[in-house]
Amino acid sequence: MDKKTDLLQGTLDLLILRTIALQPMHGWAISQRIQQISKDVLQVQQGSLYPALHRLEHKGLIRAEWGPSENNRRAKFYSLTKTGRKQLEEERASWERLAAAVTQVLEMA
Repeated sequence: MDKKTDLLQGTLDLLILRTIALQPMHGWAISQRIQQISKDVLQVQQGSLYPALHRLEHKGLIRAEWGPSENNRRAKFYSLTKTGRKQLEEERASWERLAAAVTQVLEMA
């Protein structure tokens, strides 16, 4: 199946928080990592990614710092705040409950 999947806003926020949980990353790297981990099923367009990053930063869930990228260009690197880590765990638990419920409905006889 070669069809790409669109992401709901809340899902995108969760994926971004999870992606930067291990290490700070710049926007393009976040997008590439999500695409790589999902085996090209999920693609995050810049028009969705950067507004989400700004929204998460505004909420205090992530912070941004300027630094050099892999190709020595100046880039904003995003990392989780303490509040962001807590939010990630809450959203992850909520997502797991939702996914389990949807699975139950899909598997009903």
